[in-house]
Amino acid sequence: MRIGVIGAGRVGGTLARHFTAAEHEVAVSNSRGPRTLRWLMADLGSRAQATTPEEAAEFGEVLVVSVPFGRYAQVPTAGTAGKPVIDTTNYVPERDGHFPQLDNGSTTSSEMLQAHLSGAHVVKAFNAMRWDHIRDYGRPGGAMTRYGIPVSGDDSAAKLVVLDLVDELGFEPVDAGDLAHGGRKHQPGTPVFTADLTANELRARLPGVDKP
Repeated sequence: MRIGVIGAGRVGGTLARHFTAAEHEVAVSNSRGPRTLRWLMADLGSRAQATTPEEAAEFGEVLVVSVPFGRYAQVPTAGTAGKPVIDTTNYVPERDGHFPQLDNGSTTSSEMLQAHLSGAHVVKAFNAMRWDHIRDYGRPGGAMTRYGIPVSGDDSAAKLVVLDLVDELGFEPVDAGDLAHGGRKHQPGTPVFTADLTANELRARLPGVDKP
């Protein structure tokens, strides 16, 4: 699969490493240009290429947005139509500035990204675990204990793609619902955020999520 990663910080870079290890083709980008990603390319190997965000958006069959949320409107829209977009971002007012509609709870950060990428299918995932734990805590399928990753989205086909990727990277995906309701369940300040829970523990703490 071709995966475009927009944002090459800790989470974006960690996911890019996992994706190349799983033999996906990855285009990685940041706001400073491909030349600043040489160190990461040397680490990722031949399955990865450094690009601009626009090129990554065109390249990927699946996209990852891993930028500070305050810059979400800078994510390119061209080339995103019809594609699953994994939203790893979190709203942090001290960093992002205040968004009144988020402060008063009338919407969620993922819904705002979905409105910006109106033709794409945004799926919130990989936002509730620390980046170094995403790096280190994956376990192969069949392992006795695997950590759960909550996944929220409105499009069932796009969500299924992301659920499969979560499983492939060594975590057990837990469907938390749609963006408007599910996304609220695993954003900062919730009982599951950075809690490092098994899938069963995660389901128990996510209100309205079916237990296995």
